[in-house]
Parts: sequence; C-alpha cells; structure tokens
Amino acid sequence: MDTTPTDVPVQWLTPEEQAAWRGFLELSRGMERAVDRQLQRDSELSSSEYEVLVPLSEGPSEGMASRELLTLLGWERSRLSHMLSRMERREMITRSPNPSDARGLMVGITGRGREAIENAAPGHLHLVRETFIDVLDEEEQATLVGIAHKVLPRLVALGLR
Repeated sequence: MDTTPTDVPVQWLTPEEQAAWRGFLELSRGMERAVDRQLQRDSELSSSEYEVLVPLSEGPSEGMASRELLTLLGWERSRLSHMLSRMERREMITRSPNPSDARGLMVGITGRGREAIENAAPGHLHLVRETFIDVLDEEEQATLVGIAHKVLPRLVALGLR
C-alpha cells in the first residue's frame, strides 16, 4: 500500500485529530527524554543500551540470536550492530557464532551487563511509575494497549516497522 499517494487530495487533520496527533508526539518525545535523562543520571546507561539489556537479562542463559533481538527491538540492522559493538567494548554483552545459523550471531549478557541492568531497573521503574503508570487509571492503560494493538500491526503491514 502506498503511504504517499500523489493523485489523492490531501485530507487535512481536523483540530481534534491534530490535537490527538500532536499530544501523542509531545507525550512520546517527552517520555523518551525523561527516560534518557534518568538512565544517564542514575546508571550511565543510554535508553538504547537499557532496551537491549532488558530482553537479554530476561532471556535464556545461552543468549539470544541477533536476528531475534533485531525483530524484538524493531531497529534497523545497522543501528543494532553499532549498539552491540559499543556495548561489547563496554563489556556489557558478548557476541559469538550462532550454532544453528552459520550467518548469525548469538548475543549474551555479561556479568557487567547484568549488574548494569539490575542497578538501573529500580530508578527506571520508579520514573515510569511516577510519571506514567500512576497517573493513568486502569481504563486509560487498557485504552493505550488497545491503541498500540491497532497501530503497530498497521505499521508492519505498510512496511514501516
């Protein structure tokens, strides 16, 4: 499906639609900045490093296939490669040949990486709870989950994620 049709007139957003879109962008960007600041201040991790360490810390002890991590994070391959190189230099992760995929790699968390995520998690969760979860009631939280379940598959279907 073409996301930029040239032969279809532009359907401008109504004031209400524009308020919803801009509110979403402001909220999303504001939360990202707050998380980045908190993680840097309290743990010297970037939010991207934290995002990589979470599934590795929760996953199997043998690590995770880099392809699986790529899909899970929804990142571009080059972004993940650069981040893994950086994290490997900081001794937070290891990369090794994937025994079941000759072209792939396994990514594992090191003791230093596990220590970093365990030290960062309490402050991160405090921020998420204080600024987001605790200000929304259960219905609002469920609405957000419903929105994500509608929008994310659409991005995939359009080849945008």
